[in-house]
Amino acid sequence: MTISLTFRDANHADIPWLVDLVTRAYRGDASRKGWTTEADLLDGQRIDAERMQAILDAPQSMVLVAALDGQPMACAQVAMEDGAGYFGMFSVEPEAQGGGIGKRVLAEAERIVRTRWQAPLMRMTVIDVRDSLIAFYERRGYVRTGRHAPFPYGDERYGIPKRDDLRFEILEKGLIDG
Repeated sequence: MTISLTFRDANHADIPWLVDLVTRAYRGDASRKGWTTEADLLDGQRIDAERMQAILDAPQSMVLVAALDGQPMACAQVAMEDGAGYFGMFSVEPEAQGGGIGKRVLAEAERIVRTRWQAPLMRMTVIDVRDSLIAFYERRGYVRTGRHAPFPYGDERYGIPKRDDLRFEILEKGLIDG
């Protein structure tokens, strides 16, 4: 069965909904309804309205919104960073996770990076202890680079860690058929 999603760029009027969705998809009890929860790793916020506005206002950055039957169901940041596409802040309504929406959002983000910015590569960072999430991306052609970035401990804008071993791994996927 094909999921009939429509896509659009987010705007400032979407900020309250976007902040709420990202929070529900990753933090607290609401996030436990889906499989992308970080509730066992982090407390606190995932994003706030000020950071969301900065993402929307940044050059070569957007937030993609996916709607099912007119109802917004998912979002993701898509941007250009260091000559490659960047995919982040990927959020699907927790109760709708596992139904194929995320796969379609990721594919649309890759299409945008290929066509809008002609970038040959998509890059993302994932907390490296999130094995099931990394496996999801690997099934879609992403590879673990072995390169890591530190988790921003001490900056509660990114959450309050429940463990002291968090770090990000960089995943990449070539977007040009060769």
